[in-house]
Amino acid sequence: MPANDELKALQEKYRKIAPLLEAEYGRKTFKPHDGMDELVSCILSQSTTDANRDRGFDALKAKYPSWKSVRSAPEEELIDTIRPAGLANSKGPRIQAALAQIYDERGEYNIDFLEDMPVDDAKEWLKALPGVGPKTAAIVLCFGYGRPAFPVDTHIHRVGKRIGFLPNNISADNAHPLMEAIVPPEEYYPFHLQMIYHGRAICKARNPLCEKCPISQYCDYYVEEVLES
Repeated sequence: MPANDELKALQEKYRKIAPLLEAEYGRKTFKPHDGMDELVSCILSQSTTDANRDRGFDALKAKYPSWKSVRSAPEEELIDTIRPAGLANSKGPRIQAALAQIYDERGEYNIDFLEDMPVDDAKEWLKALPGVGPKTAAIVLCFGYGRPAFPVDTHIHRVGKRIGFLPNNISADNAHPLMEAIVPPEEYYPFHLQMIYHGRAICKARNPLCEKCPISQYCDYYVEEVLES
């Protein structure tokens, strides 16, 4: 975590950038998702595209009427069902192991208790499940229950480093607490989405469209790599 003065500077940078991204991409109002759906969808989303994740998740929901039936399905059948999501040979067993652990601990296939658990405890509980890391835990809490957790995916990681929120050598997993320190908790959900939209539309992995960027004047990458080149 940066020193107090440095953190204050990052928070000030956020306050300048946030209204510009909101003007560009709008502000999404939180709508809760089913927690179990979010968890399984997140496991399916690992190392694949959103479109492939959705195809795999839709196929799973169409074939199996309950999480119990997913857990008890023949492993090869489940793998074949979610194959459109990619890496099905590993994701299928992870999903079944996570479901088994949830049922063994809770006696049901339901994680709504996380809505009332302290956020740090909820993160640790989720990360103890097979196939769940910091990003998945934060997504489940943020998108499933509106809890103050800031997910860091590949877009957030890239955009955050370019802007200067994140040091270049930080991993995505280690970036979560820093983004949570920079952004006010009530803004985690909308700002997370705005950064993703920005990463997809302008701050692309290859050939970022800096000439179209509404926040270029506050962006370290633009100032140091584009203007000085």
